[in-house]
Amino acid sequence: MMNRLFTLLWVMLLALSAHSQTRVVENRPYCDLRQFHFGVLVGTHLQDIEMLNVGPQQIEQEDGSYVEKLISCDQDRWDPGFNVGVLGELRLNTNFQFRIAPTMYFGNRHITFFNHTDEKLQEEHQDLKTAYIASALELIFAAPRFNNHRPYVMVGLNPMINLSGKDNDYIKLKRYDVFAEFGIGCDFYLPFFKLRPELKFMYSLTNSLDTDHVNHLKNREMIMYTNSVKKTHTKLIALTFYFE
Repeated sequence: MMNRLFTLLWVMLLALSAHSQTRVVENRPYCDLRQFHFGVLVGTHLQDIEMLNVGPQQIEQEDGSYVEKLISCDQDRWDPGFNVGVLGELRLNTNFQFRIAPTMYFGNRHITFFNHTDEKLQEEHQDLKTAYIASALELIFAAPRFNNHRPYVMVGLNPMINLSGKDNDYIKLKRYDVFAEFGIGCDFYLPFFKLRPELKFMYSLTNSLDTDHVNHLKNREMIMYTNSVKKTHTKLIALTFYFE
């Protein structure tokens, strides 16, 4: 699905380039002069987590002795999800706009733990479901409009609230996180609305790992897997379509 959407964006940019030298009748010529306007958004994204492993650790046995374990953890693939939301955009001047975009992000991350202690490599898996409420605060710099398209770049901050997480999971993420984001997009002025495809990259600025989660585990055999990670940073790549 993601590959198809990237292809669609690429085709639209090629079409834009092919017609960039010819003047045509402009659709909705005054829509960018509004001081404030609303819209809706829908899109897809890929999720990943950077994990910092602790390396060898000492595990206490039932008899009170200790044994050394080496466990590594990784999200072994980029996992897809989808996002939906609304937006409000304020016109600052001819080139700059400020956008706030409350959005829901839904997805699932496939986490793999590798136990290197025994001669035969052992694996444990966790499907880490995610549901975020986000409210992105973004500054947009747009080039002058030509015909029915207008490219732009954007930067912003995106605070998020994590609604998912179970007490019996190996890994649990914190309730709150903040992402830095930047992206590129292009406005396409259609007869009845403005379409804005946007490719955005997002990176969490805080350690998103809930380090207190290990204290709530009831299964002691899970502790060595939970303790194998000491820091995480979440990454997202989102392809979003705005309808304004």
